[in-house]
Amino acid sequence: MENPLRQPQQILAYRSLQRILATKPWDLWSIGPSASALKALQLMAEKKTAFLVVSEQGKMVGVVSERDFVGRVILANKSPENTPVADIMVRKVITVDLSSTFGDCLKLMQQHNIRYLPVVDNGKPVTVISIRDLLNEAVTYQTKLVAELERERMVIFTSTV
Repeated sequence: MENPLRQPQQILAYRSLQRILATKPWDLWSIGPSASALKALQLMAEKKTAFLVVSEQGKMVGVVSERDFVGRVILANKSPENTPVADIMVRKVITVDLSSTFGDCLKLMQQHNIRYLPVVDNGKPVTVISIRDLLNEAVTYQTKLVAELERERMVIFTSTV
């Protein structure tokens, strides 16, 4: 039975972000910093997302998530209509570029306790990858691996009978 060594791109931790993103649409929802927190939340609901890039003059100046809305508006007892996104957004944005790997993304998310990473290409945000996207990739990878092991087991079993 032939069992070739796996190439790095076949190992989940080394799988390129570009390969992972090939299976999903490259959506990037953004809002301006002067928009109200309520507008941001309405956009999130409309687009069925929990994360927005905050852009000003075509440049990413921050990010905002449902978590930011809850913590910095609701729990702070602020008015969503009168609170600008600039007051609740995260300004120090952790990003990844297209050359990053599954392992790179997972490590950054764990280190910074975040669930979303804007993906940049030449400094410009092009999409967002979420922990759910990485989980889906891991499940798909494990399913294929189990199927491969099952095939190998069947080959061994049928060749010894």
